[in-house]
Amino acid sequence: MEILVILVPLALMLGLTGLVAFLWSLRSGQYDDLDGAAWRAIADDEPPQRPETDMAPAKR
Repeated sequence: MEILVILVPLALMLGLTGLVAFLWSLRSGQYDDLDGAAWRAIADDEPPQRPETDMAPAKR
């Protein structure tokens, strides 16, 4: 039971640290554009390029 003297304050400190980090991320705008990242992941930025062909005649 003496271990609870250490574990309870440690758990409270970790929870408070997580809450502070979450509030900081809200204030810094981390969650402003949730849809934009999803669309950027599937959007085609460049048109597909054709493979380069060798213009030299093939040797047989």
